[in-house]
Amino acid sequence: MKRYRNGEIWDFEHEVAVATNRPVILGLDGGTTSTVCICMPIMPFSDALPDPLPVLARAVAGCSNHNSVGETAARETLEQVMADALSKSGSNRSAVRAVCLAVSGVNHPTDQQRILTWLRDIFPTQVKLYVRNDAVAALASGTMGKLHGCVLIAGTGTIAYGFTEDGREARAAGAGPVLGDWGSGYGIAALALTAVIRAHDGRGPHTMLTSTILQTLGLCSADELIGWTYADPSWARIAALVPVVVSCAEAGDEVANKILKEAVQELALSVKAVVQRLGLCGADRKNSFPLVMVGGVLEANQRWDIGREVMDFISKDYPGAHPIRPKVEPAVGAALLALNEFMKECVQEAYRR
Repeated sequence: MKRYRNGEIWDFEHEVAVATNRPVILGLDGGTTSTVCICMPIMPFSDALPDPLPVLARAVAGCSNHNSVGETAARETLEQVMADALSKSGSNRSAVRAVCLAVSGVNHPTDQQRILTWLRDIFPTQVKLYVRNDAVAALASGTMGKLHGCVLIAGTGTIAYGFTEDGREARAAGAGPVLGDWGSGYGIAALALTAVIRAHDGRGPHTMLTSTILQTLGLCSADELIGWTYADPSWARIAALVPVVVSCAEAGDEVANKILKEAVQELALSVKAVVQRLGLCGADRKNSFPLVMVGGVLEANQRWDIGREVMDFISKDYPGAHPIRPKVEPAVGAALLALNEFMKECVQEAYRR
C-alpha cells in the first residue's frame, strides 16, 4: 500500500487503532461542483436495508472532474475527501473492503482504468475497487444500489443513464456545454444571458430577464454582462442563475418560458433515447421501469416545476415510467453499489471454494 505523492494526507492513520477498526466501504460522488465521500460499515447480506442507513462519516471537497480541473487536481481532491471520511469515522485504509468512485468525466474504459490504477496505489490489494460515471451513483441512490432503470440528472450539467437487468447500459447527453448539454442548469442560464444580449442589441425581443439578471448580479447595464461572464465563465457560476429564469417565467415572461420549455424537451429527449436503446419500456412501450430524477433543475420547489413537466412529457410515450426522487444522496448510492458488488464477489468466491 503506497501513500501516493500526497502522503501527508494519510498521516492521521498513525493515530487510528487498527485493532478496533470495523470493516467499512467508501462511496464517492464526484461532480463538477463538489465531491462527497460516504463511509459506511459492512452490513449483513439482506433483502431489506436498515432505515436509516448507518452512515459513519461524510466528507465534502471541491470539483473532481478531470476535464474541468486537470488530472492532478482531481486526484488530490479525491484522495483528500476519502482520507477525511476515514478520519472522521475513526477508520483507516486497512479497514476498507470496497470503494466505489462515481465521478463525472468518466466516459470511457480508459478513464476507468486510469483511475483504477491510481486507486490501486492507495489501497491494499484485497480492497475491491469500482469506478463509474457519477450518473450511475445517482441511479443507485434511487434504486438503493440496484442497477436497473434510467436516471436523469439535471444540475449544473445533465446526463441520462440507464441499465437493463442483464447489465446492458446506455447514456445520452453528458458531453458538456460545448457539445450541447441543453436542458442543464448551465444550458438554461446561458440561453438566458444570450437572450439579454440579443434584446440589448436589437436582435431579440424585450425580456424581463434583462432587469432581473442585472439586479441579481449588481450590474447597471447589459454591456457589463459581457465582462461579468468572461471574468469567470465557470459552469456552476453561470448555472446559479437558473432560479432567476424560473422566476421570470413564473411572472409571465415569454422569453424565459420558451427557454424552460425547450429545456424540458431536451431533458425528456435524453431519457427517451436511453429508454429506446435499452428497450426498458418493452415492445408495447408500457413496461414499468424506475426513472430516477436528480439535480437542482428538477427539484419540485417552484410553480414552474421543470421536473414535473419533464415527467409529463415522458409519460405520454412511456406510461410505465415510475418517477423516483431519491431519499439519499448519490454518494450513498455509490456506497450501496460498492456494498452490493462486494457481497456478490464474496458469494462467488465462497461458491468457488
